Amino acid sequence: MIRTDRLKYVSFKKVYNLIRILCGYYISLIIKKSIVWGYPYSITTEPTNQCNLNCLECPTGNKSTKVAKGKMNFNNYKKIIDEVKGFIIYQMLYFQGEPFLHPDLFKMIKYSDDNNIYTAISTNGHFLTPENSVKIIKSGLKRIIISVDGTSQKSYEKYRVGGKLNDVLKGIQNLANAKKVFKSKYPKIIIQFLVFSHNEQDISEIKTLSKKLFANKLEIKSAQINQSENFSLIPKTKKYARYKKINSKYYIKSKLRNKCFRLWSTIVVTWNGLVIPCCFDKHNNYKMGNIISSDTLKIWGSEEFNNFRNALLKNRKGIEICCNCSEGLCK
Repeated sequence: MIRTDRLKYVSFKKVYNLIRILCGYYISLIIKKSIVWGYPYSITTEPTNQCNLNCLECPTGNKSTKVAKGKMNFNNYKKIIDEVKGFIIYQMLYFQGEPFLHPDLFKMIKYSDDNNIYTAISTNGHFLTPENSVKIIKSGLKRIIISVDGTSQKSYEKYRVGGKLNDVLKGIQNLANAKKVFKSKYPKIIIQFLVFSHNEQDISEIKTLSKKLFANKLEIKSAQINQSENFSLIPKTKKYARYKKINSKYYIKSKLRNKCFRLWSTIVVTWNGLVIPCCFDKHNNYKMGNIISSDTLKIWGSEEFNNFRNALLKNRKGIEICCNCSEGLCK
């Protein structure tokens, strides 16, 4: 649960909190009622939901969302961190959008790192200039996930519409070079490859390419499909397909169980301060509260949040955002 490179961000207080989280979670599974004894040990914070690309299945990129666009105010960001820093071990500084479009991104990362929070971001990789690469290292960022969904421009831009593969590969090289110059082992460079029908033939080559780029890890992942017109993107190789076809309809392969540890361990905050239950709530349909007008940890234990947890414990299939989760099957 806690990786070795995050141990320096762990304190007795945080471990005790984690134990309380686990106890409350497992008791909740037994009695089918939400018991929350701890605070979140992980947080997802959205710097901005604006993006420079138009990816086919991203609500921001394909413009299917009605969520207002904007950037998180730095003072609001500090408020969040100040309220949760005693419990949070890990932060994903990303939700929707491209984080490097936020002018205060490096200040955000450094503020979290200074407050003993292991911080990671996910990016499309178009802003990894030599200058930004140096700023990334100085900010204290510990992990960067870079999307590379193809080894040729043709296969890459099929999904990453508007993207330029060469710019991304050059950016990864810039970051790897900066790490060498500063003799830094951070950030860990993770190349993420989403498998589609048009790029599954690139899997062997991306394995070779990631080594040439000195990536610390390659993650090959199944892709989430929300729009029926994009079912053609589902790869033919069953190993990499998140879905299976039954009577001309597509379903998640795994069985949906009435449990989800994320709701007891992770809090998600959007750019404008909304707290939502999960990163699958792309359209912000389930609002638990707003950190601008309330305390973050009060929202975590609020009646609204516990009602959502109770609904999941009783019938997860009845919650729309759960129906495309990698663990789920909805009929």
